[in-house]
Amino acid sequence: MIKVLGLALYGPMAASHRYRLRQYKEGLKEKGIDLEIFHLLGDNYLENKFSGKPIPIGSLFRNGFARLFHLLTKNSFDVSILHCELFPFLPGVIEKILLPKPYIYDFDDAFYLKYRSGRFKFLSPFLNNKFNKIISGAAAVTAGNHHLASYAKDFNNNTIYFPTVVDTEVYRLGSKEKVETLCIGWVGSPSTAPYLKELIHPLSEFGKKNKVRLTVIGGDAPKIPNIEVISIPWKESDEVSNINRFDIGVMPLHDDEWSRGKCAFKLIQYMACGKPVIASNVGANRDLISPENGFLVNNDEEWIQALEKIKDNPDFSRKLGINSRKTIEESYSLKRNLPILSNLIIDINRLHNR
Repeated sequence: MIKVLGLALYGPMAASHRYRLRQYKEGLKEKGIDLEIFHLLGDNYLENKFSGKPIPIGSLFRNGFARLFHLLTKNSFDVSILHCELFPFLPGVIEKILLPKPYIYDFDDAFYLKYRSGRFKFLSPFLNNKFNKIISGAAAVTAGNHHLASYAKDFNNNTIYFPTVVDTEVYRLGSKEKVETLCIGWVGSPSTAPYLKELIHPLSEFGKKNKVRLTVIGGDAPKIPNIEVISIPWKESDEVSNINRFDIGVMPLHDDEWSRGKCAFKLIQYMACGKPVIASNVGANRDLISPENGFLVNNDEEWIQALEKIKDNPDFSRKLGINSRKTIEESYSLKRNLPILSNLIIDINRLHNR
């Protein structure tokens, strides 16, 4: 049995923990690989952060010491997988020394921007190239979209495009009650909810002539004139059933470097449930959406046009949904990704033990 140490940045509440690591655990075991996952920032950290409460300092220290312990016992593992970073604010040179060898570096966001822009930009002189060093020292890199893969290949030739996927046995098509109100849906978190501001004007205009509801799951919904807006707390057990109540899944984005690092996971979730989709013409959204399953849009007018085409043509909408599901089954399913990851781990372990 190959023993793998999974080093997640966040706990199970984070999609990255569940879909980049945890969902592979059972399938890997069947292939002789035992994946043990340990996170640094627990669910209480995210809950407090999203609710505006003080960061739980005590649990941060406990989790930090626990991570150090796992690193000290690294000899009991054959391969490790690091998602994002080992410790925030720690230089890449030190992380390379601490990381169990050989390691796979996995990322599904443009984390290399963390210390180059935003609130941590003041640390740029010290941490600007942190992730470049971690990437260069990896036995392999698994990148969540082509943009990230292209970035990583400048520092590590053994970079693999490894999209975030879903288990199509869990994400299944469900029945939906027919109602007059068109249900437009979005799933995310408080950190991605600001993108919903992109929908305020087009949905308000569309709502002048149509009965529309925007359902926002996991984030704060903006107020939008002329339509009904409801917010639903995210709950893992309810996620698929809630998506199946959508008529259309949407993913608005800004066109910037951080957004181009997004892996279009919202679209993958909607499409796995057989929903037609509309999304900003940015980044990985372009990899998923084609005229056969949805619409890529560039401005408010195109958002409105796409909504009208789907609403006014039920047969066309149904066909888009069927093709959405087919896209996920063929290219974004756990069944597709599992052998890629298992073979990568086996190959790295074999090369390291020559």
